Amino acid sequence: MASPIGAARRREEWPLPEAATRVLLATAEENVLPAVAAVARSVGLSVFSTPGLLDLSDEREGVGVELFFDRLSRALTGAEAEAVRVATDPAGEYTPLVTGLLTAPTLAQELARRAVTAEVGVLAEAELWSAYQPIVALADRAVVAHEALLRGDSDGRTVDGGDLFFVADSAGWLPRLDRVGRECAIAGAAGWLGDADLFVNTHPTSVLHPDADLASTAEAVGAAGLRPRQLVLEVGERAAVADRGHLLAVLESYRARGWRVALDEVAAGWSSRSLLDVVRPDVVKLGRALVSALPDDGARAVVRTVAEHAHRLGAVVVAEGVETEEVAEEAAALGADLAQGWLFGRPAAPAATEPVEVSPAPTP
Repeated sequence: MASPIGAARRREEWPLPEAATRVLLATAEENVLPAVAAVARSVGLSVFSTPGLLDLSDEREGVGVELFFDRLSRALTGAEAEAVRVATDPAGEYTPLVTGLLTAPTLAQELARRAVTAEVGVLAEAELWSAYQPIVALADRAVVAHEALLRGDSDGRTVDGGDLFFVADSAGWLPRLDRVGRECAIAGAAGWLGDADLFVNTHPTSVLHPDADLASTAEAVGAAGLRPRQLVLEVGERAAVADRGHLLAVLESYRARGWRVALDEVAAGWSSRSLLDVVRPDVVKLGRALVSALPDDGARAVVRTVAEHAHRLGAVVVAEGVETEEVAEEAAALGADLAQGWLFGRPAAPAATEPVEVSPAPTP
């Protein structure tokens, strides 16, 4: 498959588990470990148990451990796997052993990293880059912004961002991929974005320590020659409703750097007036499902109400998923300022002359 022209591309090395002959599993859920021990014994592992802890050993150079993880993925529920911490081939001394367990991945993440519950090779082998979709002003159809969408080339095929983030989330790598996605989006826009804005999807839950976690993003903005205000970070529905306290702290860090905030996927089901008032976004993006329902009377009422409230807060309104002139005209009449969708252009690599290799930032 030919490389997309002009895309800033990078590869990441992800810490995939190696073969192991000893496994420690710890949990406070008393009913989980007996089931885990039963699976271990069924594949021939030696089992030592104590309250809250299992110590498994394999005399077949790791063959039994691999079979154990494979069978365990079908024996436990997702919630049970999330409740267990697992460390393979742990250190012998007490202090590093305890530290290793405290920082170990959950069993669910370990299974995903071993490609038992998620297609981890999709991410581990992917060359990452960003496609860009234009956002236009409905008044004159001028392109005023682009949204960056993460892509990966893996085993001769292009994988979209949804699949990449699913694997990363399953394997416990979401914060890292979120950072890499921001950096790819910004680096790929260098040299051609001009005065347009750059919209980038982000997961605020991936930012634990803003000063450290956002430093490489700020460096990427400077290296690309962008003004801070050109960067618009999109926050989706899940992040907005899951933990408002953390969300607001992260958004404050974004704004302190001069970046703007967009509230994405706004629709009647969750975008209450109180949420808009608390987040006070610079941009409100109307969800695709809502916009595509136009000219339905119910959809019209929601779009009009959200647009009016957003404008009272000083926010710009973007209609997503616009595919026909009829929908574009409806959205404009109901108060949308900007629009994005196949009517105006599909996501594509920037029209530069040669692919640009991007060096990964040091892993925090």
